[in-house]
Amino acid sequence: MNAESFLAALNLPTTCRVDQRIPKKLLLENGAPTAADKRQINEGIEDLLWLATLKPTTIGISEYRDDIREYLEIVVLRLTLRVGAKTARLVELVHRAVPYPMLLLTEQNTRIDLSVAHKRWAQNEAGKTVLDGEVLSALWDAGRDGAYWPAFRAALSLGRQPTATLHALYQGWIDTLLALQIARITGNLRPADDQQQAAQQHEALSEYNRLDSAIIQLRIAAAKERQIARQVELNLEVKRLEAAQAAVRTKL
Repeated sequence: MNAESFLAALNLPTTCRVDQRIPKKLLLENGAPTAADKRQINEGIEDLLWLATLKPTTIGISEYRDDIREYLEIVVLRLTLRVGAKTARLVELVHRAVPYPMLLLTEQNTRIDLSVAHKRWAQNEAGKTVLDGEVLSALWDAGRDGAYWPAFRAALSLGRQPTATLHALYQGWIDTLLALQIARITGNLRPADDQQQAAQQHEALSEYNRLDSAIIQLRIAAAKERQIARQVELNLEVKRLEAAQAAVRTKL
């Protein structure tokens, strides 16, 4: 599985294709707030390609505007990283540097990562955009995720996304990546039926992951604890959180 497989799964019309290389200079000027970030861009990025642009004239889906954001187009980029590059930070820097909502395919050796992040107007800088929330990333693991590929490939297709506006389309891709994360817990990949269900699942997934982190920390603390009474207390708290997590799982 490589980036080309995922690009093919998007099923984009040829009218969208751009296929142009983006110079690192643009990232350094727009997405590198610190000297360390500049060094990571220079040393970690092998190549960055602008694969496609989706806008009303290329896919026939209306633009979107409100007081918070303006989605006139969606871009699809392909980022190739060198071995040893810090993937998470570089992915975030690329999302910050490009002023449009973006579907980013990141390739590092045999690893493929898909990421998305909503954008909104900056509050203190007119005409500037910033990330609206965290970057949602789905690192594809062929061994773990291979069984989900047929359903995930179908769900990624442009033809399966909402078509009311470009914002709705982009949210459809976000929901598809969330569906993959949920499938890793439930064993079943099925995108949400509507936006209300998707929002509920996203909230449940966040709570599930929060509980998972808390359980891990409690287990570590219990393993280090030397007082029996405190060990028992920590293990009971683990069981309580596990029960809460099982209840949340039914909402995914």
